[in-house]
Amino acid sequence: MTPNQRLMIAIVLSVLFFVAYTAIFPPEQPQSAKAEQTKTQNSQTSSQPQVSKTENIVKHEISTDEKAAANGSSTLVTVKNSKFMLKLDTLGRISSKELLQEKYNDKNNKHAELIPPKGMKPLFVRFLDSALNEEAMKVAYTADLSELSVEDGSQKVTLTQKLSGLSVTKEITFYPDGHYDAKVSLSDDKRYVVYLGERPRITEQMMTVSGVMVYTDDKIVTIIEDKKSDVRKSFNGVELISAFDQYSASIMYGFAKDTSIIVEKDKENNPVVYFEALQNMSFSGYIGQKEYKTLNSINPVLTNAIEYGWFTFASKPLFQLLSWLHGIFGNWGWSIIALTLIIRVILYPLTYKGMISMQKMKDIAPQVKALQAKYKGDPQRTNSAVMDLYKKHGANPLGGCLPMLLQIPVFFAIYRVLLNAVELQGSSWMLWVDDLSRMDSTFILPILMGASMYYQQRLTPSNFTDPLQEKVFKYLPVIFTFFFVTFPSGLVLYWFVNNLFSIGQQFIVNQQFKNAKDLEIAAHKHAEKKDD
Repeated sequence: MTPNQRLMIAIVLSVLFFVAYTAIFPPEQPQSAKAEQTKTQNSQTSSQPQVSKTENIVKHEISTDEKAAANGSSTLVTVKNSKFMLKLDTLGRISSKELLQEKYNDKNNKHAELIPPKGMKPLFVRFLDSALNEEAMKVAYTADLSELSVEDGSQKVTLTQKLSGLSVTKEITFYPDGHYDAKVSLSDDKRYVVYLGERPRITEQMMTVSGVMVYTDDKIVTIIEDKKSDVRKSFNGVELISAFDQYSASIMYGFAKDTSIIVEKDKENNPVVYFEALQNMSFSGYIGQKEYKTLNSINPVLTNAIEYGWFTFASKPLFQLLSWLHGIFGNWGWSIIALTLIIRVILYPLTYKGMISMQKMKDIAPQVKALQAKYKGDPQRTNSAVMDLYKKHGANPLGGCLPMLLQIPVFFAIYRVLLNAVELQGSSWMLWVDDLSRMDSTFILPILMGASMYYQQRLTPSNFTDPLQEKVFKYLPVIFTFFFVTFPSGLVLYWFVNNLFSIGQQFIVNQQFKNAKDLEIAAHKHAEKKDD
């Protein structure tokens, strides 16, 4: 197998490996980030010895609190507007938030419920004094309003809990865009924590990461995934905390810099987040879809809750460009096509060089084969002769693949953008494609993608000397078709259109190369006639 062929196979396997590996072993933090975070946590632990005690107390009582909270609460306040309905229960928690827009429906086509029925819920208060906490689990809150409408503006509700020698007050202001401001006040200074709550469990795709995110003021993102929360962690200088799935999240932000954020594990090794609160504590929160415009309008820092993994550095600007194109076309499908065209134009010089190199390699393939036969048994002599042949014809055995390698980060960045963009939910393109965030149930797009990939292969010059290698490559479009069947339609559309542009470019390059070769032959014949 030639170096060119080996690299081609490596590229294809890299793409397949990336998606599979991301699903099974999602990316960890960079070592530098980990080291910095460890250093920060160590300094926090040494300066705040009470945190460890808090963690131990809370850890042993999480399960007890979950059972008591599940058995002893009912709806106290209902908050409504045309897009959502939110409920507060008698334990002072946000117990439910239902999205009323059909485009956000779950896989059973029911309205999306962002608060799981089991587990810790947002705004749940837990006292470190076990006797006080046991009483708090039994005494219901009262509210000054039972129903709020936030259709045209914000509304505030005040919850009050009267305990033995202590009263707890929660003032919560809700806004039409889904965020809220909260102020928790105690009549006496008691130690307690406030929970972020469980993550939404609407979208459960194996190729996405779900869990908890902590974003600190030094711009370090720490993600603790579900089933992998094996170590308790504490953070200071936190900008936001988020419990998230693919498209939605429960977020809290607006903390004081010295607020201790703690990530604990539950009995299933899923992360549970809470923070140590003061006697009078103010902060903000948001429960909803991770839509860029909405998060940015609430507070620009919230856009950091949209995280793209390894390729965030490239994915963020690509999403900005995609959003700008959507402002022009008003359709996410056509915006994806326009983005694909722009990327192809930018990468055209690299692509062109690669295609020309592959053409040259195809032309000299018979000569390479002849040299290999001539110097059979002498690898050193063979390699020397082949390299001289490459040099004579200006061919680069890696020239066709290096440009493709440089395009791989772009593909991965686009992959992450289209996989995480909630904006695609319920967004149609045309004809049968009515939701770019879901797989094409008609399988038309994956089939078109596979067919275009097959045709592109037919147009692309190849210099296979082994029939088995050629057969393997012929089956790649079939493999990719089955692989892309479950992908979101938006991602398959990108790959299909990218193939079409590649086919067009290959046509142009093939014709240019043929014309140049015809001129070379004509010039050679003219020179021969002149010599005669």
